[in-house]
Amino acid sequence: MNYPIPDSPQEIFALQQRPVDEELVASAIAGVIKIVRSQGKSLEDLTAQVLEDDPLLDRQQRRWLSQLLAQSWESFT
Repeated sequence: MNYPIPDSPQEIFALQQRPVDEELVASAIAGVIKIVRSQGKSLEDLTAQVLEDDPLLDRQQRRWLSQLLAQSWESFT
């Protein structure tokens, strides 16, 4: 992977300056999972947060993202 896994929210936000590709998205997802776990939160906590109403993603996109995060979470255990 060309991108390191982010260790902080600031590093994740800094990824916005890069062109979006599959590796960038994978790095951002891995960083979110790493940060959430370091905070002692569970997959259920993360899923609940992703499924909250948000103007950025519609309901279907939030469900898809929550499923992707669940699959990624399992691959990091």
